[in-house]
Amino acid sequence: MKGLLLKDWYMMQKYCRSYLLVAAAFIAVSLFGNGNMFFVFYPCLLCGLIPVNLLNYDEQSRWMQYSAALPCTKTQIVSTKYLIGLLAQVTMLIIIGAAQGIKMTAAGHFVFGEYAVLLLLVLIVATFTSSISLPFIFKLGVEKGRIAYSVMVGFACGASLMASDYFKGQFTAEIRPNLLLAVLAAAGVGIYILSWYLSVVFYKKREIQ
Repeated sequence: MKGLLLKDWYMMQKYCRSYLLVAAAFIAVSLFGNGNMFFVFYPCLLCGLIPVNLLNYDEQSRWMQYSAALPCTKTQIVSTKYLIGLLAQVTMLIIIGAAQGIKMTAAGHFVFGEYAVLLLLVLIVATFTSSISLPFIFKLGVEKGRIAYSVMVGFACGASLMASDYFKGQFTAEIRPNLLLAVLAAAGVGIYILSWYLSVVFYKKREIQ
């Protein structure tokens, strides 16, 4: 498992550097923007695409076939991708949280409740998008499964734009920490675990050619 994580880490360093530049650009725009949630949500959604791209490189290099000769199970291969995706999203969430915290403080309207809601919503949307799409990718392969991820990213981005317009830049101020938000957070965790389980089941049944 440790070896699989190291492999993906080295691949991220080589093939996913551009993600940092794009994410940095969106975070910078979100700092000077006027409440458009798209620029806040997208960096985490982008990090959710990292496991998909790593799987794409694995398939192109035929590493999937090679892995059958290694002392690792398909469950471990799937788990590695989910861990990489989650770690990338949480890391990006911390960066976004720091940036938005500075922005709120500089503007003189930092409210911890609104700040916590913002971060929780970003994490819920990002993990939900990955949770829905990854089982399709492990079942159908990257080329066919990527369509599912693209649809989910489009849906999430569209939802963030509509939310920004509806709440007129005060999205988090309209949604207070409450039981519903806690239930959504718990549901997000449950869906991520269920998604991992389905991906394991699908990948075990899939014939790698």
